[in-house]
Amino acid sequence: MIARIWSVTFTTADLDRAVRFYEGVLGLKKKYSYKDYAGFDCGGVEIGIKTWGGLEPPRAGEPSLEFLVDDLEATMEALRRKGVFFSRGPEDAAWGGRFALFQDPDGHTLQLTSIDWPRYFASNVPR
Repeated sequence: MIARIWSVTFTTADLDRAVRFYEGVLGLKKKYSYKDYAGFDCGGVEIGIKTWGGLEPPRAGEPSLEFLVDDLEATMEALRRKGVFFSRGPEDAAWGGRFALFQDPDGHTLQLTSIDWPRYFASNVPR
């Protein structure tokens, strides 16, 4: 049986550049790194960055890694100060979320999401 997500892994063309982005810009804690892989902790789920395998252009919007944040605008502003460009958002979603999209140095889509929990539960309760 599936217990939980253990890891999400992206391929990169430049491991040092990706490590600087995930560690220095996003502020994730690097758990370990090897010559061809680095693992970062994100609330108990590992985000892995690897150099082996093909690096094909991602499909528009896929895959998307979503980071849950408490204050979307404050987080966006902090990342903008570190040079992050947001390609979309902030936008409200019908299910009670608010989101903004940006890309890592290899073009993988990353998303910040904040949730208005009362709206979320109200919109997702079976009627």
